[in-house]
Amino acid sequence: MSAFKDKISPDNLPVHIAIIMDGNGRWAKTKGKPRVFGNKNGVTSVWEVTVAAAEFSIKYLTLYAFSTENWYRP
Repeated sequence: MSAFKDKISPDNLPVHIAIIMDGNGRWAKTKGKPRVFGNKNGVTSVWEVTVAAAEFSIKYLTLYAFSTENWYRP
């Protein structure tokens, strides 16, 4: 991210960013890895996004991480 940080105008940033986190298990499967591999990488992504949002003073960050369909997944 640091390579792009200096190219982002702080005057042109949104107040609210919302992210739907989906597909970690499918992503892992395409790499021949178990679902938990995708979930662990998802945690890393959440950390990076959270830190970046704080660095850019994003006022609101919404992370949608769970739906009722998840109760029926392994």
